[in-house]
Amino acid sequence: MLFRDYPFRLGVAAGEPAADGFVIWTRLAPDPLDRHGGMPMAKVDVDWEVAADDGFKQIVQKGTAATRPEIGHSVHVELAGLQPARPYFYRFKIGREVSPIGRAKTLPAIGARTDRMRFAVAGCQAWEDGLYTAYADIADQEIDFLYHYGDYIYEGRRKLMSKPGHDGRSIPVVRDHLSDELYSLDDYRLRYAQYRMDPNLQAAHRAAAWFATFDDHEVSNDWVGDHSAQGTPPELFLLRRQAAFQAYYEYMPLRRASIPMGASIQAYRRARFGDLADIHLLDTRQFRTSRPCGANFTAECDDVRDPKAQVLGSAQEAWLTSELRQKAGRWNVLAQQVMMMNLARDRDGAAGPKPTRNFDSWAGYLAPRDRLLRNLEGLGNVVVLTGDEHQNFAGELAPGDGTGKPVAVEFVSTSISSGGSGSDERYDQAQVMAANPMLKFKQDQRGYLLCDVAPDLWTSRFRTVDKVHEPGGVVSTRATFAVECGNPKLVSA
Repeated sequence: MLFRDYPFRLGVAAGEPAADGFVIWTRLAPDPLDRHGGMPMAKVDVDWEVAADDGFKQIVQKGTAATRPEIGHSVHVELAGLQPARPYFYRFKIGREVSPIGRAKTLPAIGARTDRMRFAVAGCQAWEDGLYTAYADIADQEIDFLYHYGDYIYEGRRKLMSKPGHDGRSIPVVRDHLSDELYSLDDYRLRYAQYRMDPNLQAAHRAAAWFATFDDHEVSNDWVGDHSAQGTPPELFLLRRQAAFQAYYEYMPLRRASIPMGASIQAYRRARFGDLADIHLLDTRQFRTSRPCGANFTAECDDVRDPKAQVLGSAQEAWLTSELRQKAGRWNVLAQQVMMMNLARDRDGAAGPKPTRNFDSWAGYLAPRDRLLRNLEGLGNVVVLTGDEHQNFAGELAPGDGTGKPVAVEFVSTSISSGGSGSDERYDQAQVMAANPMLKFKQDQRGYLLCDVAPDLWTSRFRTVDKVHEPGGVVSTRATFAVECGNPKLVSA
C-alpha cells in the first residue's frame, strides 16, 4: 500500500508492562491533522516485530494486526510470552514503510526478589503553555517505566495571548491549539494528534513503557462523575465523556480491558514489580461525587465532611482495601491524580487571611480521605504519587487533622508545561509552608519526578526545567527526598 506521506508520523508507544509482555501501539496517519488521519475508511493491516536487540537480528515475536476506522486506525498489540525483567525493541511495518523503533522493559516476575526499580512520574502537558523539554530529559534516563498521572491533553483554547500566573507574571501562549473547545470525537482526535506530533513526547514514548491514567482535562476541566463544572446537563455531558474516552483509548497504549463501554472506561488496576512493589493505579474522577463548596480554591463548607461523599467509589475503594491487605510487595504505591494532603492555602485579603482549600482534591472529601488513610495504618510502606497541582510538593500523610503519626508520604510531581515557566518559589511559599507542618517541600517550576526504589529506601528526585516558554531549557535536580520502608517520614537527601 502506498501512502501520500509517512504513515507513522504519530510515532510508537508501549504501555501496561507486565512480567511476560506489554502493549505496543501506533496509529496510521499520513496526514495526522486530517479528519481521518489521511487514511481510507477501511481496515488496513500492519505488521509488527519484537526483538531482543535494537538491530532486530534476534526477532522473538512478529505478527499482523488490523487497524480499523472505528478506532482511528490505531492498533494495540498485547504481547505475552516474553522473558521477565529485560528490555525489548519493537517496530511496525506496512509496505515499504517502517516505524521508529521503540523500547520497553518487562517487569520482574511476580514475587521474584527484586533490588531496584527506577521510574518517572509526569503529566499536565498544556500545549499552549510551554515546550516539552522535560520529556527529552526523560527519554535520556534509564527507567523501567513512566507513570503518567493525567492531563495528557487540554480541552480548551486560550482566547488571549497571555494569562496571569500565580506569581504575578503572565503566561504567554507559546504555541496554538488548532481548534476550539473539544466536544466531538473528531475534536478530541485532532487534539491528541497535535500533541502526539511533538518530537520530545514521541521520544519519551519510544524510550519506555507507560502506565497511563487520566485526570480532568482529557474530558473537561474539573469534571467528576456525570457532573460538568460548566453546568452541562448530565445526560449531555456523558455524550462528551464518551467521545473523550474513545479518543483516550485510541491514543494510549492500553489493553483491551480498557476499551470504553459507552461513557465508562476501566481505569483502576494493579501492577506488581517482583517482590519490591505493588502499584495501585487509581481512578479519582469517574466515581467521585460532586465537588463541594462551589469552587476549587475557597473557604471550607460543611459539605467537605459529608460521610456519603466518594472519591474512588464504593467498588474501587473495596478493591483497594483488599489489595492493600495482601501485603505482597515491599512497597505499596498509590498512583493517582489529585493531592491527598489537606493543605491550608490561606490567602491575604482586605479583611486579613482568607481560609482556602483546593476542593477538587481529597481536601474536599474528608470522610473518604480519612477512611483511606486509616486503612494505611500499620503498613509503613505506602508512597502516594500525585499530579494536578502544577507544582512540586513533598509531604507526610496522617488521618484526621493530619497532625498525628504519618501513615504514608506523598510526592506531587509538577507539570511538564502547564502554568508556563514558573519560578523557584511562588508568592505564597513562606505562608503555605508555615501553615502546613506535614509539608516538607514546595516548588514552582516545570519538570517531572524521578524515583529510585530499593527494598529499604525510596528516593525521589524533583527534576526541574528553568524555562519552557522558549527552547534551551536546562533540566537539573532541584531537590531529593528519601523515605525508609517501615518509617513513613521524609528526609531531605
